Amino acid sequence: MNDTGSGPRKDEAIGKRFHEETKYTVGSLGGYELDWANMPEPYKTYASPLARIPLPAPLVRQTAPLWDILSRRRSTRAFSRASALPLGLLSSLLWATQGITAEGGGWQFRAAPSAGGLYPIETYVATRAVEGLEQGIYHFRPQAFDLELIKRGDYAFALSEAALGQGMIGDAQATFVWTAIVARSTWKYRQRAYRYIYLDAGHIAQNLYLSGTAMGLGVCSVGAFFDDRVNGLIEVDGTAETAIYLACTGWPAAEGAAG
Repeated sequence: MNDTGSGPRKDEAIGKRFHEETKYTVGSLGGYELDWANMPEPYKTYASPLARIPLPAPLVRQTAPLWDILSRRRSTRAFSRASALPLGLLSSLLWATQGITAEGGGWQFRAAPSAGGLYPIETYVATRAVEGLEQGIYHFRPQAFDLELIKRGDYAFALSEAALGQGMIGDAQATFVWTAIVARSTWKYRQRAYRYIYLDAGHIAQNLYLSGTAMGLGVCSVGAFFDDRVNGLIEVDGTAETAIYLACTGWPAAEGAAG
């Protein structure tokens, strides 16, 4: 039986095999040259989005000592629907997670670290209640610091259902969906790239937690979801680009934090 209670059990050792077979050893390195002529593009852009919305400058300011923010960080599992999220705050969250913070040597560096500076993670935001933005699913472009509208409508409930019915997604003002364009990392790291992709996503999510906490927002990351339902909602193929992590954010309700 599989985890759903029907059908044949999947290979329980697949995770262990992956870990073992992607270990680095002294003898496994070398003999591989990077194909610079076919390096994947570092940025994704939609040719014909429904709209492009420039983001206001992020509200980068000292709000509290880092150590205080770390001590207050929690996962918020209840959100207030009373008011919308200001666009300036969403802009700040996007900058804190994937914003470009420096340039040099032909490279652009972001707020969260990435293995090899390859940045395989793409950011999408499903907006339920954000001032100045219609409800929809947006793609974030760090290089232009704007949002591309790719689908109109309120997808909060659909994302909640795709995330195994976790209701806080339906109440949160916005939900981040992070995908990986796998080739950006496998171009250099081959099969070990998958390890780095998940590490990258974790760095980004922690930046969301810390920046959200600094601005009085609640955040809850979500790793449990029906992958292909989420892929379908943001219209990616689930192979070359696939959803790997979610996080909802907004105004916390009373007694809404734990974990």
